[in-house]
Amino acid sequence: MAKQIHEMVRAFIASNFYVPNAQALSDDTSLLDQGIVDSTGVLEVTAFLESQFGIKVEDTEIVPENLDTITNIVAFVKRKSAAAGANADKARAS
Repeated sequence: MAKQIHEMVRAFIASNFYVPNAQALSDDTSLLDQGIVDSTGVLEVTAFLESQFGIKVEDTEIVPENLDTITNIVAFVKRKSAAAGANADKARAS
């Protein structure tokens, strides 16, 4: 699953933002510091994550620790998906 998330996030970044050389873009490159994603772009990334992965990104979660690099985004989606799955399991058990 992590590989699929990674591929989808990387493809989204490369196709929706100006990335001079998508092949050279490191998973740990700061998308904000490099000017690849700006404040409006962060909202686009957030909308993409919500629609593609069925997660809800809270306002308090829109921080660089979650959305500044491809690595951070993938880890964030995995955490949110795991939490959503655990909550669904609890609801079914009730």
